[in-house]
Amino acid sequence: MKNVSQRDALFLAEMGIGPLWQLRDVPAAEADVVAEATVVEAAPEAAPPAVAPEVRPVAAPAAEAAPEPAQEPAPAARVHTPLSAPPYRNPPPVEDESAWDDSAVPEPAAPDVANMDWAGLRQAIAACKDCACGAGRKPVYGAGPRQARWLIVAGTPSALDDEAGQPLTGDAGKLLDNMLHAVGLSRERDVHVTPLVKCRPLNAKGGDRAPTPGEIAACRPFVERELALTQPSAVLTLGQVATNGLLGRALQEPLAGARGEVHRLNDVPLVATLHPGELLLRGENKALAWADLCRARSLEPRD
Repeated sequence: MKNVSQRDALFLAEMGIGPLWQLRDVPAAEADVVAEATVVEAAPEAAPPAVAPEVRPVAAPAAEAAPEPAQEPAPAARVHTPLSAPPYRNPPPVEDESAWDDSAVPEPAAPDVANMDWAGLRQAIAACKDCACGAGRKPVYGAGPRQARWLIVAGTPSALDDEAGQPLTGDAGKLLDNMLHAVGLSRERDVHVTPLVKCRPLNAKGGDRAPTPGEIAACRPFVERELALTQPSAVLTLGQVATNGLLGRALQEPLAGARGEVHRLNDVPLVATLHPGELLLRGENKALAWADLCRARSLEPRD
């Protein structure tokens, strides 16, 4: 048997074969047999294959049933802009309809009648649109001296007054002049005459009608300003409309309830009497009117 080289011995050692026994002076054939036997004897016995132990699954202890999680509320549905809508970055401007609505335009402030002079008062009466009684007609202003001893207030202008533009014209005006003359007064010198309602109220057929409370309320500030400007010592009202309108009474109340006593209008004595137009129809009532004139004349300071 040939001697095993060092290189072969290293390979055998790496393979786990050894130790090697080499015979001395053994015939070659016999040495080969012995070497083969030695190799067989020297090889370690193969270890039986390891059998893995049987692993049986162990049942885990039953876990407590976990509470079911609360269901979250469904998300609110999204509002999707339709594809046909224009891609505005800002919402389109909304047109303000109030700009075209005449009712939305605030009315200009009413003029302060209490501070007007004669010219301003006349202009305010001409421009007044607080009621429809004067629609399409010119107003009838007061007439007489601006500083007067008496302020005489009639109810509404007549057809003749409306045509002439003067209060108490015609036969009723002539009778008033005679009544004033009887107590020593003159319309041109001592008395300022004015209607309570400045425009002639008309019905649907164009005839005269009684004024409404709204028409009286619209014109009353003008008369109160005439009272402040004329500074009279007494006020004489002619007829039911003028008397009840200035005293704040119902228009239907009879004049007899206000006659025979002295009232006050803004601290100025007021006497009520019958309208000259009524005296023309009922001449027997002239005695009542004469008593009223004497009562008003007694209120003036002694000369």
